[in-house]
Amino acid sequence: MTHLDRTPPGYRLLRLLGQGKTSQVHLALGDRGQEVALKLPHPATLGEQEAAERFGNEVRLTLKFRHPHIVRGYAGTAFGPQAYLALRYYPGGPLSETLLLAPQALGWEARLRVLADLASALTYLHALGAVHQDVKPQNVYLDPAGRAALGDLGSSYFVAQGGPVSGSPFYMAPEIYHGEASSSASDVYSLGILSYELLSGLRPFLGQSYEELMVAHLTRFPQPLSQVAPELPRAAARLIERAFAKRASDRPGADELRRALLLALGETPGDEQVEEEPAAPSAPAAPTGRHAAPGRAAQAPAPASVPTEPPTPEPSGDAATPRPDRWRLFRRRK
Repeated sequence: MTHLDRTPPGYRLLRLLGQGKTSQVHLALGDRGQEVALKLPHPATLGEQEAAERFGNEVRLTLKFRHPHIVRGYAGTAFGPQAYLALRYYPGGPLSETLLLAPQALGWEARLRVLADLASALTYLHALGAVHQDVKPQNVYLDPAGRAALGDLGSSYFVAQGGPVSGSPFYMAPEIYHGEASSSASDVYSLGILSYELLSGLRPFLGQSYEELMVAHLTRFPQPLSQVAPELPRAAARLIERAFAKRASDRPGADELRRALLLALGETPGDEQVEEEPAAPSAPAAPTGRHAAPGRAAQAPAPASVPTEPPTPEPSGDAATPRPDRWRLFRRRK
């Protein structure tokens, strides 16, 4: 069975946007001509319990959460042969592509704005008792106005329900390397690493293997932000550096980061105000639980189900694609 055979009613596939180990994402048109990113699991994913659970978890949580800086989900089916997820389409692709192919496209204030938006998204999730578990540039999307949204919620879960350890080695907190449970503090650590990378153009911790990265995160300290990003106000720089403290209890909260980043932008931060986005474009409504697994509540959020073995570091990418040295994945510091 091909992806074309499993296109949900009311959508027309236009072109492939990208694919991973468990799914493909297509640009598609809805029944009223609106563009959406349509995520379809690979046929093999449907037959593997862990992969199918992860996709179903992403569908449920994406449709549940509503925040301006979390990628909007329009419709989806969590389980079964017609599983899919229709999402807001971001023509520019993920933030990682911008950093690799056009690192100068984001000015200084734009970078601070992206980080403030992500801190806002995490503040919302943490207030609900949820964790994202995989904050990294590949899961961040920018709209044409430069506002950021956090997506790819397959690893997310509600802390009260529990979930398996997950993450990406370049952005994982020390306690995650130890196999401890994820928390709001581990999300903040990941955002701190992303912040350092976005503001300085350098990853704070590097390695050519999973083991080297683990040692770096557990034992080393990067060059101070005040030296690699001197434009950043000292108060914000110190707070971001606290975000990747080795001990979870030493890190600030996501809302504290949000406030500091807004101050760095010259704005007066108020309490987090979560406003609904405008109504989603009309899309064929497919109830989330239509093909739900036996015994599973159709709309109930469930913990993510992902492999528990240590994740593999990201590959260095297609050698044919030009990548500036400062963004190369495993480049060592001189």
